[in-house]
Amino acid sequence: MFGALAELLLPARCAGCRVPGPPVCARCAARLAGPGLAVAARPPVWAVGAYEGALRSLVLAHKEKGRTALSGPLGRALAGLVASRWAPGPVLLVPVPSARRTVRRRGRDATLLMAGAAAAALREAGWAARCVPVLRQRRGVAEQVGLGAAERRANLADGLRVARPVAGASVLLVDDVVTTGASLAEAGRALRAAGAVLEGAAVLARTEPGKSRDYL
Repeated sequence: MFGALAELLLPARCAGCRVPGPPVCARCAARLAGPGLAVAARPPVWAVGAYEGALRSLVLAHKEKGRTALSGPLGRALAGLVASRWAPGPVLLVPVPSARRTVRRRGRDATLLMAGAAAAALREAGWAARCVPVLRQRRGVAEQVGLGAAERRANLADGLRVARPVAGASVLLVDDVVTTGASLAEAGRALRAAGAVLEGAAVLARTEPGKSRDYL
């Protein structure tokens, strides 16, 4: 709420580099339109860029500071990534859910907003794409910030379920940042258990690449 209020009252600035102007300036928008970065995982995971600089600032402003006006630009960046890395076809974009307490604290699900904007941009480009927030938490999980790889896996193990039928549907996971891949791994497990065809994942930012991961 405070972030949205600040957007109305404070002079407009780019959330990526702080120059006066729209929520994402032309220079930062160009950085969102690159070829993407691969994450060592199967099925394929692609990120818009590295979690640093302007992209890190954009992610944090959208997720933590309530800059909801960024949902559109970030969603369009994800749509461009999807269109450049996957073949056109009917696809469901499934956002990875945040912990319930995190959503309550922020007052919104930032990843869901971004995934919805991405699906809308893909439809404008001729794709049969829909955002379907079908993942639900089976139990409470801790926030992932500060946890190591093994702790993240234990925190999320068998923590998600699929709330609506997705059997046979082609699915792409959507998230903001991939760190260890634990969130994508658990989301992928739940979707495959429900019969979905997991095509991969599109995320905004990739932290330092680690060892190869298989989230099937």
